[in-house]
Amino acid sequence: MSTSTTQDSRESLLSTLLSDDTFHPAEPRSLEDAGLPSSLIEALICKYLTIAGTSSGRAMADFLCLPLGTLEDIYKDLRTRQLIVHTGSAALGDYSYTLTEQGRARAQTYLEACAYVGPAPVPVDDYVLSVEAQTIRAEAPKRDQLSKAFSDICVDHDLFETLGPAINSGAGLFLYGNPGNGKSTLAKRITMCFGQEIWLPHALIEDGQIIKLFDSAYHEAIESNEGSILRAANYDRRWVKIRRPTVVVGGELTMDSLEIRHDPRANVSEAPLQMKSNCGCLLVDDFGRQRIEPAELLNRWIVPLENRLDYLTLSTGKKFQVPFEQLIIFSTNLEPSDLVDEAFLRRIPYKIEIGNPGEAEFQKLFELYCNTYGCEYRSDVVDELVEKHYRNKRPMRRCHPRDLLGQVRNLCAYNDMPLEMKPEYFDRVVDSYFTVVINKE
Repeated sequence: MSTSTTQDSRESLLSTLLSDDTFHPAEPRSLEDAGLPSSLIEALICKYLTIAGTSSGRAMADFLCLPLGTLEDIYKDLRTRQLIVHTGSAALGDYSYTLTEQGRARAQTYLEACAYVGPAPVPVDDYVLSVEAQTIRAEAPKRDQLSKAFSDICVDHDLFETLGPAINSGAGLFLYGNPGNGKSTLAKRITMCFGQEIWLPHALIEDGQIIKLFDSAYHEAIESNEGSILRAANYDRRWVKIRRPTVVVGGELTMDSLEIRHDPRANVSEAPLQMKSNCGCLLVDDFGRQRIEPAELLNRWIVPLENRLDYLTLSTGKKFQVPFEQLIIFSTNLEPSDLVDEAFLRRIPYKIEIGNPGEAEFQKLFELYCNTYGCEYRSDVVDELVEKHYRNKRPMRRCHPRDLLGQVRNLCAYNDMPLEMKPEYFDRVVDSYFTVVINKE
């Protein structure tokens, strides 16, 4: 593709981004408009027919997520070169196709070169523009949005007031404090403060290398009953509408997961975790207890955190630049200054301690979980629980009301008794619960 054509394609996409306040990937009118060479589409068609056996032209276009009109010249060329043949007519003036003997040999060559069979990829340049248009930093959620996101969990007023400006900034933050106080729960709710829908390509292409981006483990596709309407509105089906992602990584985090992972047998690559979290939230849970040292992560991310740009390397050795546009949250039970140096902390501007709940919040948490479990709430029972089992004995944690009431529910269910808040029930479950927990503390 020529430089001028590439520039025209980028300007066309950019005009789409700026046409209103929401990013909508426009349906390509040609392969040039899609930024894809005909050789790539030919390979995908041949590989697909190897799997499907026979397919209509429209079904192949749907599988590749491209308009039928962009593929008709490819079908004609493949027939002329005797790689595919008609096997009959299909609905709406379409035809069914299958591979010839020569076509099967060509498809096998394509599969050996690259085993990817799926939606046509999107050029990385177009993806970069989409991230810039959908960045989480442009949202700047206000108080009402935070209140809605946290509506069904209990958040202390002072903590809420501290979290608000941090979330509004879209900058990174450390949530630290004792275990069991809801750091992970808060981090997962923070993404809900932002606009809920973004567009993400199924796969990308850079320097001829296909990189899978959409990952059902982290990306929740938004189902729509308006498929025909979306097509009429000229949406590019190579993109999928998803909820803003929240990618959570814990002790399994390794340096390899922060780089493009290449399968040499299939010759297909997969995007790293931070790329999958773009336009969303990346939660590094239990930071400091990963397989990698905090200093290693510091060295890998210190430049991306500063410049909002990441540099990745393909299997060919080529380096390319992608946005580093997510809200990064580090959740840890340790003191941040004990984990990383000042240079790293400076790039995570907000450090928020999630302290233990007070008695009033403890009561609210019990009330919340009583409503969840269908149990009558009794503040006097909580008062007795605090006096007997907490005061001058152990600190309160936000997870305790859920855990203790859950054990009471199990006790009642086992004994075929109605679920009730009774002091004697809590006396029974407290010993077994805290025998393990207090040893850990």
